[in-house]
Amino acid sequence: MTCPLYIGLPMWSNQDWLGTLYPRHAKTELLSDYAAVFSSVEGNTTFYSGAPKPETVAAWARQAPAHFRFCFKLPASVTHDQRLTRLEDAWAFLAALAPLHDRLGPTMVQLPRDFGPDELPQLEALLASWPAHLACAVEVRHPVFFHKGAAEKALNQLLITYRANRVMLDVRPLFSTSANGYPNLAHAQQEKPKLPLHVLSTAKHPVIRFIGHVDKTINVNYFNAWKARLSLWINQGKTPFLFVHTADNRESPELARRLYNDVHDITPLPPLVPFAGEKQSQLF
Repeated sequence: MTCPLYIGLPMWSNQDWLGTLYPRHAKTELLSDYAAVFSSVEGNTTFYSGAPKPETVAAWARQAPAHFRFCFKLPASVTHDQRLTRLEDAWAFLAALAPLHDRLGPTMVQLPRDFGPDELPQLEALLASWPAHLACAVEVRHPVFFHKGAAEKALNQLLITYRANRVMLDVRPLFSTSANGYPNLAHAQQEKPKLPLHVLSTAKHPVIRFIGHVDKTINVNYFNAWKARLSLWINQGKTPFLFVHTADNRESPELARRLYNDVHDITPLPPLVPFAGEKQSQLF
């Protein structure tokens, strides 16, 4: 089964979601409960910790249903430390995920903020040898790739040539106001790059990372234009991936559900299953 729109969060393990997304006293194998609701997840942990152990991958394979898609990030050791100069480590990472290859969405290549046009040959070398059966998505953060000049054109052409998706990081809600005494919002504004949003699908799986504000109205207002765009891509036969963040991610499951249902209003989508913690609360 292929989902017309894959929806997910930055991770599946978050104790703040006990009693809402998860049963109040859930302790282990949260992935099963997560995958009962959401159809995808960002694999942020691999960015920091590298390839997971075989027994970990086996556990994930056991818990995730066939329609679920993991979108792991290449380890920072490959993208930031080595700056894509030792591709054998990238291939070793993908090999470690072999039991999940039928459930991989676009693997994300998040590049350093100073990875600029001079290093595009390293990116091309990666994409030229990328396994054809696995999707790839590239997130750039150097400001020159957002100036609509020669550098951005070269990047986009590279992605189109190798059928790689350009990750669209939408931080507009996050930076729409000052932190206003919200420590979590202030921290998120310090962590995330303040870059313009360039909406462009360079391959079959557009990837949007939507970074929400603590004010729910702000999030809905900024998401309105995405509804029509996602509907257009779906009607074109593309399969978008939408990942929803909030400042501390406490509210990200609720926001993801709201945004998914907003798209559902104009495009036929499978309904989301109710959160396990909410169903549990209704019993008492």
